[in-house]
This record gives sequence, C-alpha cells and structure tokens, in this order.
Amino acid sequence: MDMWNDLISQYGYIAIFFLLTLGVIGLPIPDEVLMTYLGYITSTGKMSYLLTVLFGVAGSIVGITISYILGIKLGEPFIRKYGPKFFIKEKAVKRTKLLFHKHGAYMLFACYFIPGVRHVAAYLAGITGYKYRPFALFAYSGAVVWVLVFVTLGNRLGSHWEIIFSFISRYTKIMLIILGIGAIIAILYYFFFKRMKSST
Repeated sequence: MDMWNDLISQYGYIAIFFLLTLGVIGLPIPDEVLMTYLGYITSTGKMSYLLTVLFGVAGSIVGITISYILGIKLGEPFIRKYGPKFFIKEKAVKRTKLLFHKHGAYMLFACYFIPGVRHVAAYLAGITGYKYRPFALFAYSGAVVWVLVFVTLGNRLGSHWEIIFSFISRYTKIMLIILGIGAIIAILYYFFFKRMKSST
C-alpha cells in the first residue's frame, strides 16, 4: 500500500492511468485490489470518484489496445518468447485460446474478470487478425464495467475495503467470475428493462 500511496499522492490520476495501463498489459499489478483501494480513497473525499473511474477506464483501454497492436505486429512468437517476462504463462495462453475460439468477441468483454485471461485475450485478438471495431466494442465496454465494479465496490465499502482485499487474495478466481457474471446480468437487465419500459 505504501508504494501505491506514494505514487498516487505524487502523481494523482496520472498514476492511476499508468498503473492500470501496465497492469492490463501484463505487469504484476493487482488491478482489482488497486481499484478497490482507489474506490476507498474516493469515499474519503481525497479523490474524485468520477475522475478515478475515467482515468482507470482510460488506462485499461490504452493497455488492452497496446496488447492488441502488439498481437497484430509481432504475432504469436512474441507472446511465446516474451510472455513469461510479463508473467503471461503458456497455460494462460492455451486457456485463453480455447475460450476465445469458443466465445469469440464476448470473451473480450468478460476477460477482465478472469485472472490470467485478460492479459492474453487482446494479444490473441491481434494475432488472429480480429477486426478493430468489434474488438473495441467488446474490449472497451468490458473495461468500463470492470473499473466501475471495483471502484464502486471500494467506494461503498469505505474503510472496510480491506475485507474485499482479503477475499480477493483467497478466492480470486471465484470472486472475479461471480462479480463479472453479476455485472453482465445487471447490465443486460438494465437495458432490457429500459427497452421494455420505453416500448410500453
């Protein structure tokens, strides 16, 4: 926490942007914990909730776009050779390939909530020549939901945000998948309900 506090105190929202950019690319930054902590800070009034979300989303979008471009330009040999240096394991690559072929563009939306997969999904989208428009639609909307979920969680929990920190540490995969499914259901329900309401 001390390192994050120093960076955020010194560079503010710019630090949020670069930390999430690097985290999404593949550096070992615990993104969910960081965002939950940032949400807690917004609850104290030291940072703006809106600006925290905006800079977090911007950093996530830039990070996943860089990964996508690297996939296009450098191909699979790059990720196989240099992936381990960015803590991207061969197992994660194979798993993401399987999910990507099975679920396609929807994987780009959900990948943020699956540890190890979000760091690989954009590379594979670029490697397979996935078109930019559908990539952007699903990957960027996923970034918005991902950041909103964790920053809002930290904001609502306030000083109890460390509860989620402990829970993430123990049950990372289960919790992130549950949160991801919950967020997707909530969004689909919202738009469906809104459409039904407007049609009546």
